[in-house]
Amino acid sequence: MAFDKDKLREIAERVAGSSGLEVVEIEFLGSGKHRMLRVYIDRPGAVPSVNHPDGVTHEDCASFSREFGTIIDVEDAMPGGSYVLEVSSPGLDRKLTRPADFERFRGHRVKLMTREPVNDNRHFEGKLERFENGRLVLDLTEARRKMRPKDGTQSVEIELGNVEKANLVPEI
Repeated sequence: MAFDKDKLREIAERVAGSSGLEVVEIEFLGSGKHRMLRVYIDRPGAVPSVNHPDGVTHEDCASFSREFGTIIDVEDAMPGGSYVLEVSSPGLDRKLTRPADFERFRGHRVKLMTREPVNDNRHFEGKLERFENGRLVLDLTEARRKMRPKDGTQSVEIELGNVEKANLVPEI
């Protein structure tokens, strides 16, 4: 019997919301007897850094895990036998996938890879200067040499739809 991803997300968001948290991402891994449900939670508006870890605590994860796990077991939202539930923060080098992620982390360093080349490059690292109308602008003035466009420009504009992978770069 298959599980309902939308139902799991709805339950996760309800549990997170009741604790002042948000669901960042849900991953489903494995199959059969080796299934894992991984949930990343965070505090809305928290901007993580090494010096200011204002995100979720270990207790937040444990509490969420107990409540969420109980509800999905009672509602049989993960039918088909055993599974492992893992709950954690998205970490300092968290993935950026949603428009809200790019809006939230304006002014922070990001590292990304595009699907199609932009200025003959697919790999960029720089400060997220702006995110508007589905387009992000990276300031590359402090980027490592290999992460700058070959034409020497100091910024690059990229369509969100062209972003294959993006992560926040931890600020020390």
